[in-house]
Amino acid sequence: MKNNSKKSFVRTLSLKPPSLSDNTADVDRLVHSLKNEIKTDHLIMDFDMIQSLPHLIRQWDYQLDCILYRDGTRWGIAGIKGTDDPSPVCGIAVDLGTTRVVMQIVDLVSGQTLGQIAFDNPQIRIGPDILARIHHTDTDQGLNHLNRAIINGINENIEKLGRSCGIKPENIYLMTLAGNTAMTHLFLGLDPHWIIREPYIPVINRPGTIEAETLGVKINPHARIFTFPNIGSYFGGDLIAGILYSGMDNSDETAILVDVGTNAEVVLGNSQWLIACAGAAGPALEGGVTRMGMMAGPGVIDKVTIDPATRNLSIRTIENHDPKGICGSGLIDLAAQLFIAQMLDIRGQLLPSACGRRFKKKDGVGYFVVVDKNESATGEELTISQVDLDSLVRSKAAMYTILETITSTVGIQLDELETFYIAGTFGSFIDPKSAISIGMIPDLPLSCYDAIGNSSLGGAAMALTDSECQRKIDMIRDRITYIELNVNQELMNRFSAAKFLPHTDISRFPSVKI
Repeated sequence: MKNNSKKSFVRTLSLKPPSLSDNTADVDRLVHSLKNEIKTDHLIMDFDMIQSLPHLIRQWDYQLDCILYRDGTRWGIAGIKGTDDPSPVCGIAVDLGTTRVVMQIVDLVSGQTLGQIAFDNPQIRIGPDILARIHHTDTDQGLNHLNRAIINGINENIEKLGRSCGIKPENIYLMTLAGNTAMTHLFLGLDPHWIIREPYIPVINRPGTIEAETLGVKINPHARIFTFPNIGSYFGGDLIAGILYSGMDNSDETAILVDVGTNAEVVLGNSQWLIACAGAAGPALEGGVTRMGMMAGPGVIDKVTIDPATRNLSIRTIENHDPKGICGSGLIDLAAQLFIAQMLDIRGQLLPSACGRRFKKKDGVGYFVVVDKNESATGEELTISQVDLDSLVRSKAAMYTILETITSTVGIQLDELETFYIAGTFGSFIDPKSAISIGMIPDLPLSCYDAIGNSSLGGAAMALTDSECQRKIDMIRDRITYIELNVNQELMNRFSAAKFLPHTDISRFPSVKI
């Protein structure tokens, strides 16, 4: 191993052996060399590592690799090994989602991703959403139940992921974790009680770097875990990781980042300033608006096309399995295609005569049949109801309203944006043209849209390979101004105007032709 990159957490040292003319203590010899290497006055070393050092450095002939970590301005040693030791030196990045957890093992020397795993958040069994989980913490041992559920889930999947790529838990020296404020609290075992109660105060905003052993995470005994900071109760480390990953904080041009999950979370800004907000536009856009809605996966409809002339419908499913449901991107495609084919009016109402045999009515509610029962994986019709479409229209209106409100706050028009980052699983599948057609996002050139995938995981992985990231993360956090949408007087007026397809002001969407 040889990596003395100024940004790497792994540094190779060649120590000068002691002599009668140089009787510097073993620990002082190592610490002095490392301080010079990383240019710091603060260096932490665990006592049991100090105890073993004299024997080890002589065994290694004073040639060793040091695995470092940062805690603010302080540095520490997470591990030491001989330069001839071929065992890997790895870190693990974690995107701690409310519904889904994704982890990635990274080689700390090469920066290469060695493997990735995703699993359902085991806390779902205790509470399906954040609110239910926080209320559960008020019960006897409730916080402990939730904390152990996620720690055990992470430990099991670290072992599973490690087996798949030949990495043992003791080969993992660093972990970076990004999640929303509540999920971070539950991972750390901190009481989230006051997060959802006025005046909405978290226990801590900057958890910093903590011993893995203290948290019960089964990796190297000396390993450290860096948890991305949050800004209050409603803007978490996952968004800060997303900003870091997008690079918008380094750019002179003003860009916008949208991450759709439980909420639609939006950040606008550049290298000089950042402004953020969040609003309830998420669940419908994730696919939770309809009975057939579900997260993206095999057999889930992610693309819909309708021939405007014949009104014949075609679908595409993930991995080409028989259709069993529809995800957010497929839902937006469906609404856009229905609207363009004039099977849906500007209010989002189904037009029975245009929908033909696909239109059905049950208990006074109109339904559109997307997949016949003999073609679906479930053996039942896959349908979308008028109630579902009404919910989608409200969600798309909320999304557009959030975007319009945050840009107008700083005197920017939506059509002035040059880069529009779309994050998350939703962003990976969405067709911007369809989202524009229903008025969910602004009518910008398609080249402006950049789907950056799981930016929370991407930012967490970046923090493993670049020791300067912690400084950047603090700079990002300190630069963000969070605005509360609930007190914005113009919000409801904008929302009402956006509850039409694509908008009451059609001039905002010149590319939409019906």
